[in-house]
Amino acid sequence: MNGRRLWAIVVKELRQLRRDRITLAMVVGIPVIQLVLFGYAINTNLRGLDAGIVDQANTAGSRALVMDMLATGVVAPVAQADTPQELMAMIRRGQVGIGIVVPPDFERRRIDGRAVAQILVDGSDTAVQAAAAQLMQVPIDSAAPDMRAPATSTPVGGRISMVAFYNPQRRSAVNIVPGLIGVILTMTMVLFTAIAIVRERERGNMELLIATPLTSSELMIGKVLPYVAIGLVQTSVILALGTWLFAVPILGSVLDVYLASGLLILANLALGLLISTRAQSQFQAMQMTFFVFLPSILLSGFMFPFAGMPKLVQWLAEVLPLTHFLRLIRGVMLRGAGLWEMWLDVLALAVFTLAMMALAILRFRKRLD
Repeated sequence: MNGRRLWAIVVKELRQLRRDRITLAMVVGIPVIQLVLFGYAINTNLRGLDAGIVDQANTAGSRALVMDMLATGVVAPVAQADTPQELMAMIRRGQVGIGIVVPPDFERRRIDGRAVAQILVDGSDTAVQAAAAQLMQVPIDSAAPDMRAPATSTPVGGRISMVAFYNPQRRSAVNIVPGLIGVILTMTMVLFTAIAIVRERERGNMELLIATPLTSSELMIGKVLPYVAIGLVQTSVILALGTWLFAVPILGSVLDVYLASGLLILANLALGLLISTRAQSQFQAMQMTFFVFLPSILLSGFMFPFAGMPKLVQWLAEVLPLTHFLRLIRGVMLRGAGLWEMWLDVLALAVFTLAMMALAILRFRKRLD
């Protein structure tokens, strides 16, 4: 082995790496992204969960009990309701994850030693169930002493009850399988279209396309449409296996499931096309796809609770299509909600798709350079 020839190859590779900005960015970017996301953004100790409150008693004691629950920091009030039925509708739409219900006979229940409040929990997220259990430990008699109360009270643990809806058995598959639809579609759809334009250049097909009367819009949209069908096939396979192997329920409309999946497919395909207009090779396209896929997995709420992340990270996650899709698919499949009830997330995916597609069309030019 000749040392000079070996050193020449090493120098050549280092110079090539220096010219390849995408690879160089991954060398530095991946450790930084993982450190920041895992160290700062990921938090399994949930605080500030969105909660709705129904206080039908509206007494000093009931208000004190609600304030003590809020003082734990586990929940943050974002909505008020008049009846438990209204609160259940909010949970089904995904507006709140936890509901606090105080019945009108709060004082009588407290004297009799019965349950004085009920915690309603969106059980489709098992992490929320575990966090909500902390509210059952809130002391009641010390927070709102009543002169009519007996000298000896019943244990505090039996005074607040909790009911978990949609997944009372806390089966992880019920929460994971719907999210896997979004994860798989994000990974495959972005990658497929990210290499679409680059592949045409590397195979020499771009010269043929330049000679055709196709416009940029026709070419880009034509690249997307075949993959929509592929994405829907993947959705069908996951749904079939999820219901067969893991008994995952589909409480809502199957049509809504496919419509939500179609929105995510279009959003990811548009994003992939935008990446394809920037990448110079298929390897670069895969590298840039990884930069999108990693934050999507970690910040969307699929692997780690969304409510446990800092507000700044939550705002960043709102830009990711997977974040909105997870709300839609879990709402439809697990809570039986309709897409029209979660129209904000539908609108977010539609706007993202239009923006990414417009940028991809503007960046694409029918030329070889």
